[in-house]
Amino acid sequence: MTPSPPSPHGSDPREPKATKAPRDPKKVPAEKAAVRKPVAEKTVAETATGKKAAGKKAAGKKTAAAGKAVTKKAVTAKTATKKTMAKKAVAKKAASKKAVAAKKAVAREAPPADPLEVALSPALDADDRERLLHGTHHQPHAVLGAHPATGGIVFRAFRPYALSVTVVTGDLRAELHDDGDGFFSGLLPLREVPAYRLVVAYEDTVQETEDPYRFLPTLGDLDLHLIGEGRHEELWTVLGAHPLTHQGVAGTRFCVWAPNARAVRLAGAFNFWDGIGYPMRSLGSSGVWELFVPGIGEGELYKFDITRPDGSRTQRADPMARRTETPPATSSVVEASHYEWGDEEWLARRGERPAHEAPLSIYEVHLPSWRPGLTYRQLAEQLPAYVRELGFTHVELMPIAEHPFGGSWGYQVTGFYAPTARLGTPDDFRFLVDALHRAGIGVLMDWVPAHFPRDDWALAEFDGRTLYEHEDPLRAAHPDWGTLEFDYGRREVRNFLVANAVYWCEEFHIDGLRVDAVASMLYLDYSREPGQWTPNEHGGRENLDAVAFLQEMNATVYRRVPGVVTIAEESTAWDGVTRATHHRGPSGFGGLGFGLKWNMGWMHDSLQYMSHEPVYRRYHHGEMTFSMVYAYSENYVLPISHDEVVHGKKSLVSKMPGDWWQQRASLRAYLAYMWAHPGKQLLFMGQEFAQGAEWSEEHGPDWWLLDPAYGAEADHRGVRELVGDLNSVYRSTPALWERDTSADGFEWVVGDAADDNVLAFLRRDAEGTPLLAVSHFSPVVRHDYRLGVPDDIPAWYEVLNTDAGRYGGSDVFHPDPVKPEPQPWHGHPASVRLTLPPLSTVWLRPA
Repeated sequence: MTPSPPSPHGSDPREPKATKAPRDPKKVPAEKAAVRKPVAEKTVAETATGKKAAGKKAAGKKTAAAGKAVTKKAVTAKTATKKTMAKKAVAKKAASKKAVAAKKAVAREAPPADPLEVALSPALDADDRERLLHGTHHQPHAVLGAHPATGGIVFRAFRPYALSVTVVTGDLRAELHDDGDGFFSGLLPLREVPAYRLVVAYEDTVQETEDPYRFLPTLGDLDLHLIGEGRHEELWTVLGAHPLTHQGVAGTRFCVWAPNARAVRLAGAFNFWDGIGYPMRSLGSSGVWELFVPGIGEGELYKFDITRPDGSRTQRADPMARRTETPPATSSVVEASHYEWGDEEWLARRGERPAHEAPLSIYEVHLPSWRPGLTYRQLAEQLPAYVRELGFTHVELMPIAEHPFGGSWGYQVTGFYAPTARLGTPDDFRFLVDALHRAGIGVLMDWVPAHFPRDDWALAEFDGRTLYEHEDPLRAAHPDWGTLEFDYGRREVRNFLVANAVYWCEEFHIDGLRVDAVASMLYLDYSREPGQWTPNEHGGRENLDAVAFLQEMNATVYRRVPGVVTIAEESTAWDGVTRATHHRGPSGFGGLGFGLKWNMGWMHDSLQYMSHEPVYRRYHHGEMTFSMVYAYSENYVLPISHDEVVHGKKSLVSKMPGDWWQQRASLRAYLAYMWAHPGKQLLFMGQEFAQGAEWSEEHGPDWWLLDPAYGAEADHRGVRELVGDLNSVYRSTPALWERDTSADGFEWVVGDAADDNVLAFLRRDAEGTPLLAVSHFSPVVRHDYRLGVPDDIPAWYEVLNTDAGRYGGSDVFHPDPVKPEPQPWHGHPASVRLTLPPLSTVWLRPA
């Protein structure tokens, strides 16, 4: 026998009862089986064109014959249920004024077409009806849409609130039978499933639309396999909402991972947030639900209506949404990028040097408050010019990923794939990144894979059970922030985060990720008391799943995106944060694979030293020298970040003791010491011009301090000029950055002059050319202060002096080159005598 041709959606498991045929068409005797030939899918326009090409007369004869055959069967079954879309038939059998009006509207809206008699066909059995009505059906495409059946093709539609549904295919039109509760069905005498459209009449409108349930799945087996394995490195290209053309029809593909859901429906502004008529299909065991919706495009708002395992429902924002509504609104937005980049030159050369061997000075920016009220595009007009004037090589931007509460500074993320809508669209953010690149400035962003908030419309218990968070409540709940920690042991969750890191670098040309709160990820006992955590399989406190995730993330990012850098905000002595993942250390772990690590120890120690009155600093001298004991254990960044100038910690200049002059002098000396110390530099906005007040995200930096009309404007502008000169000299002096991670690049001249509050050291570049840095943290002038130096340098000249008058200092400096004397000192064969200005740092280079 010849079986019925396969449907694009799979065989129809339920034959219409009106045909009195066996439920399995394959069991029909061969002599009674109808022979049908499969045909490639065509759009409605293509079908119509084909029919016209074949001749209207031939098509008309076939249609008439088919119509007569169906009419006879329909009369035998139940003549009272015959329907036709001809105007006279509609007028005679109208049951109500609303139905009459709707059907007249259909006739007006739809193009002329030949009416086709529709045989009765029970659309669904009671179980399918109930599951669709209550949002628990996992395979709506198996019962809705068009499917081969004995006697033709059965069409089923689920359109709640509709008055009528009509199938239009080519020159043929057929009104489906109203089965109640929004279900419509009918059996058409066709040999194969055609491309068709639906004309749906409601009380106040008529819509002609494609049927979402006539389309094949939009994801292939390879994508589903990679998702299941947790290895889809471009996860954002398959999950989420994507406008595309599928089977010749424009629309949007919606996909979401929700393996515990009983069913998922799509809700949005396009269906008045009622997802009853938009059930999604489950794609096998992948846990992925999918629906292609024709006619939906960019800018549409949507959420996923999830039926939990217990039968309750929840509407959730898309975890993979690439755009969101502006908070406090929480919907996801269909997005497609149309941005054309202009930073090819930047991308081509950014990988010429590894970050730890290149100049790297970072200006940290809280975007919403840097210039309050500016959008991404407006920031692009001001930020690149300002940063370039100051000479920073990079900016570090926060907050970028979408977050519901602005006061979290972006550290409680709900939209991991969406730039915050507070400042504009994703393409607007691309515009800002592009503008910074064109100005020669790299872009780092704060990335937060450690935890997420508990908002009931976001990731927490996303599909009714623990999914993104750990199933063990002790490991899921973050003890400090009231948030939830990711389950790094679940491969799909790890994939979600690894792909997210790649996404920002590839889609937005981000040059590096500063990874927040790494320490909280690495330790099972982080901020937990005994009894509140469970040791790992080896009895240790290390979170082995988090270690594996960080290693995979770093290895993947560095492999896929040459020239980027990952930076760990890690506050402990974990061994090998910046060691390669395949190199094992003394602890037995491979390295985590980061490019750089924040040196939190240096930051705490040095700020503690500077907070003391100069007379007491002699007792804390070791706080300034201890950093060199471990300076080469990792590749370090020296961070003066937002965390150090907020919540009662005071601004940087306000941490300094003494009067206003001494505070500014100490700040200038400290910044130059920091720029000369091994490691890269990071400075938070507002500190570059000695803002006296703490930072607040509500109003940002005190730019009025730089207003010429302000009496102390020169004091603040002097500090800003120093920062610009520090960056200028730094970038042009390889000794200050080329060997940051090699002990050969540093040499103490004097590190034990505690009574004098003096620190002096040499920095050397790859060729051995030195720079002499001398910091004097006492408010007195020291004349003829002798320091040991190499004997192969004929003379030294000042390249930078933080006591210069134009910075606001007392202008004690060396106008002429300083020549060494053949008197050994500090273990060196020669020495120089310098006049050390008060509270200052002086840099000298070979003349």
